[in-house]
Amino acid sequence: MIIEPARETEVVAETEILILGGGPAGIAAATAAARTGARTMLLEKYGFLGGMGTAAMVTNFCGLHASINGSVQQVVRGVADDILERLDRLDGLREPHPVKATGGGHDIAAQAYDTSAYKMAADDLLLSAGVDIRFHSFAVGVAMDGPCIDAVLVETKSGRKAIKAEMFIDCSGDGDLAYWSGAECEKGDATGFMAYPTTMFRVANADDEKIHNEGKPNLTQLIAEAGDDYDLPRKTGVLGSQPHAGEWRVNLTQISRDGAPIDGSDWDDLGYAETEGRRQSQEYFRFLKDRVPGFENSYLLETAPQIGIRETRRIVGEYQLTKDDVLSCRDFEDSIGCNGWPLEQHLQGNAKWTFLAGRGYHQIPYGTTLPKGVDNLLVAGRCASTTPEGQASLRVSGPCFAMGQAVGTAAELARRSGVTPSEIDRQALQARLVADGAFIGDAQL
Repeated sequence: MIIEPARETEVVAETEILILGGGPAGIAAATAAARTGARTMLLEKYGFLGGMGTAAMVTNFCGLHASINGSVQQVVRGVADDILERLDRLDGLREPHPVKATGGGHDIAAQAYDTSAYKMAADDLLLSAGVDIRFHSFAVGVAMDGPCIDAVLVETKSGRKAIKAEMFIDCSGDGDLAYWSGAECEKGDATGFMAYPTTMFRVANADDEKIHNEGKPNLTQLIAEAGDDYDLPRKTGVLGSQPHAGEWRVNLTQISRDGAPIDGSDWDDLGYAETEGRRQSQEYFRFLKDRVPGFENSYLLETAPQIGIRETRRIVGEYQLTKDDVLSCRDFEDSIGCNGWPLEQHLQGNAKWTFLAGRGYHQIPYGTTLPKGVDNLLVAGRCASTTPEGQASLRVSGPCFAMGQAVGTAAELARRSGVTPSEIDRQALQARLVADGAFIGDAQL
């Protein structure tokens, strides 16, 4: 151990609502908070927004739609619509397309987008709402005042700084603010298992028709037939056509360390995962060119700026969303949005899909965003309060948009009322969400 000298840290800014993380949850939270009239600041470690959707190159919105009694319908609205409209104007959005999983027998819809367009659309949305965006701000801790967060500590190119706020929203994906402030958190299941991460890559100059007709439908079989000729740890995967002809996103790699999933909240594991992910990307691309019809003349366009993390910390909140809640399409009195994505569990060697029956979506309770023990903090995104199985559905972008819009709105309701987020009038929150275009359940269908 070394002892660092004590130092004073400059309070470089003060705001009313501070959001950490610029993924779909953070985008929606910041937009919603700013639209209430609150002074709103968003901190993002990269130089662009989008979270895993851009930094990990997911290039697909999942969970915006649900299969409702056999009909695919959009169930995440509000701020999500504002993003879709901007993407469409930038010619960076495809129509929703079906996603099929082996053995499921269900069609669910995802929507592909161009990552550069998403970055620009998100910039425009937040700036037009009046959000103060602070890029290249790496949060490293908090200063507490009793049960409240007083300030977030960030490392920047200008040195270590502190930013004060009245309300804080954790959209970090890893539950960083919650963890640093002492809120109860969990990682993994009873054995510590967390969903395996993936390094995404894109290829260009592919034969779209040939892939759709011959390559994609036979992908799992072709991987099995490859045998020991290639090092392919994951035996199933997803090939996604992009908004522009000849471009495909490849979701095939599966990153482990000594057989176990890496921990995306551990810096050593993350460093290992990045090099291993690029090594696997090379191997899977070699397999695609050699064995999958349509990729013969393709070339590797890019690998994602960072590995795609699916699961790290989850808060233990007022309510934990469970597998049964998701699969039974449960309703909640404090609903803040809806989600129709199946349980998408990334297990060793494959992905297991468990689909929602009947109505095709469940409501998301406000209680999943409320950490225990910290009075001025809300949480949205994949680190919300769920069981591991519930997280396998709620972690995708659609419900993250829904949760983000809700907590951004709730933070200002709490601040203006002088109460904690758990004490606000939840019916008033729901009324404001509906007025702002969000979909929170059956009564609106």
